[in-house]
This record gives sequence, C-alpha cells and structure tokens, in this order.
Amino acid sequence: MTKKIVIAGGTGFIGQYFEKQWRNNGYDVKIISRQPQHISWDDHTALVEAVNEAELLINLAGKSVNCRYNEKNKQEIMGSRVRTTKLLGEVIKECEQPPKLWVNSSTATIYRHAEDRPMTEEKGEIGSGFSVDVAKAWEEAFFSFDLPKTRQVALRIAIVLGKDGGVMTPYQNLVKFGLGGAQGKGNQRFSWIHVEDLYQIILFLQEREDIRGVINCSAPNPVTNRELMEQMCTVMNRSFGLPAPKWMLELGAVFIKTETELVLKSRWVLPERLQQEGYQFKFDTLEKTLHHIVS
Repeated sequence: MTKKIVIAGGTGFIGQYFEKQWRNNGYDVKIISRQPQHISWDDHTALVEAVNEAELLINLAGKSVNCRYNEKNKQEIMGSRVRTTKLLGEVIKECEQPPKLWVNSSTATIYRHAEDRPMTEEKGEIGSGFSVDVAKAWEEAFFSFDLPKTRQVALRIAIVLGKDGGVMTPYQNLVKFGLGGAQGKGNQRFSWIHVEDLYQIILFLQEREDIRGVINCSAPNPVTNRELMEQMCTVMNRSFGLPAPKWMLELGAVFIKTETELVLKSRWVLPERLQQEGYQFKFDTLEKTLHHIVS
C-alpha cells in the first residue's frame, strides 16, 4: 500500500518543493488548498478521508505576510493560521487511524528583535507586536489539542531560501538593479534556512519519535543584513550596491504594499535542539546556500 502524506496549504513555494520531493520518493501526496484542483477546506468528509491513515500531516496554511498590515489583512493573517490549525486538530480527532506525526508551521519571528544575543528554544525571549501575537496564537491553537496517537511538532521557521521562489526573487532583483547595499543600519541579523534542509528536518523528525514540541528551523550560521547583501552581490558578480536607509525602505514599502519589518527586524535564531539531537545541516553557511541557489 502506498504511503500517504498530507500537506495543508501546500501550493506555495515550500509546499510545492515538499510535494515534488515526496512524490519522487513514491509517496501519495494529498494537498489541502483553496485552489479548486485540491481537497477543499470546506469539504469536511474529504478532509477526514485524506488525513486518515496518513503517515504525516504538514500544515503550512496561512495568508502571506508580504502585505500592508491594515486591519483587514491583519485579521486574514491571524485567522487563516488559527482557523486552519484548529480545523486540522478536529479532523485528526475524527480519524480511526490518525497520522503518527503532525508538523505545524510556526515562525522564528516569535522571538524579540535581537542584536545582543541569539535566541534558542530554551533561552529565547518572546517578542511583542502583531507578528509575535500571530505566532503565539498559532502555537497556542496547535498545542491546545490532546492527541494521544499523534506526535506534535511546531517548526519556528526562519526565512526560507531556495531556487525559483521565496524571498530570493526580490533580493536578486535588488542586486540586479544596483540596490544591493545594506538595508537600514545593516546590523540586524538574518536567520535563514535552505528549503532542502527544511525538508530533511521533517524526515529527521519522522525517524526521531522522541522529539516533540517546538523546534527552531534555521541554519546554524546567521549573518547580518550587511553580510547578506555583500554575499548576494558577490555571487551575482556585482561589485557595488547602493544602501537603502530606513526612510527609503518605509517609502518603498508603501508603494509595493509590504512592511519594513520583513527586512529590518533582527532575527537571530539558532537551531539548538536540532543540533543537540544530531541533525546535520546540508546547507550550514549562507555562502554555500547562495552559490547553490544562484548557480
């Protein structure tokens, strides 16, 4: 019998990568999405049928945070994460053979702006503000379920890098058009993870049945924003990039309908639990990651 994996919110950059990898490994991959060709969030019977007997359920669902934080968008960002998580928990409770592992997306943005020291699962300090409120509500909804047959792991994911999508496209465009200098002061930390490592971490978690709770998903060698842009310029053969001061970023964010928090917040996150448990990163440095992606 073909092994089955369910990816909720699986039509984005990460979900498409995961789907391809698992299909290549012979899995039957079911996608839950608002898109008509997939299992609908509104079809409760189909949801239970899909999740029942699945080896693994991965939830990546949620409205993109790459938008202006007006009230309408805030409600959708929060609601889309909490609502889908609660729905999946209820679906699992109805399964005769629930999945052994439920991996729910969370975000490394849950930690405070940190330029003084790195944040780990044990010693990280939770921040404040809208993005942090979303992360806290998301994890609270996830861990509110008592599921004796299903192990639960929340992934506090840093900025995901990979080919053909994610944040690499806008960063490459900045460098291409001569704007590859530091953003703001440039001292803010940039924590990241290669999409392949994110996939490998989930495989690792499938094997390690003793691991549950919260996991930081970020490469072990974060850099400053200035170092990020310098390495981007190097790998793209650009000798110089104009810096973008905070006022310019604020102005530009209004025009492209996004928030400066995405580039100005200092995310200094370390994968302490993964390293303690013996996970080996395939892409442990930004240099290795950028060469793989841009080449």
